[in-house]
Amino acid sequence: MAENSLPLQQAAVHPAVQPLSYLLGTWRGQGEGSFPTISPFKYSEELQFSHVPNKPVIAYSSKTWKLSSGEPMHSESGFWRPKLDGTIEVVIAQSTALVEVQKGTYDAEQRRVKLKSALVGNATKVKEMSRIYEVISGELSYVVEMATNLTSLQPHLKAVLKKL
Repeated sequence: MAENSLPLQQAAVHPAVQPLSYLLGTWRGQGEGSFPTISPFKYSEELQFSHVPNKPVIAYSSKTWKLSSGEPMHSESGFWRPKLDGTIEVVIAQSTALVEVQKGTYDAEQRRVKLKSALVGNATKVKEMSRIYEVISGELSYVVEMATNLTSLQPHLKAVLKKL
């Protein structure tokens, strides 16, 4: 190492990310979906939450596949930006070209994140979405609600995942 080179600093979890650090890692499990305009379905899912060291952001990705055949279904990715005051901003791009900008809150003690759409972009039918993520007894569960131009906000997806 050259004399005026600084040693690499050990990567640190940003203080804004620390309250949600329990989410970091890979989660896998099963879920089910329904909505008035579609037939009910079941799926397997893998969620990943990763942290860029020293940055106030969590990278998020989700991939689902049919429970019966293993055929790929849906994927989405984005970024979660928690703030020290307990609020959070999230942007998610779906494989369907729909984009969600969500705002919400988190409770580190209860291990719960509540999100509500501030903007749903490039959507002809979807008008609003909400998501609640919660870790209970080591399992991550979530519920996604959706409203369309024909329906009010109602349950669409729910899943339970275990950390790998």
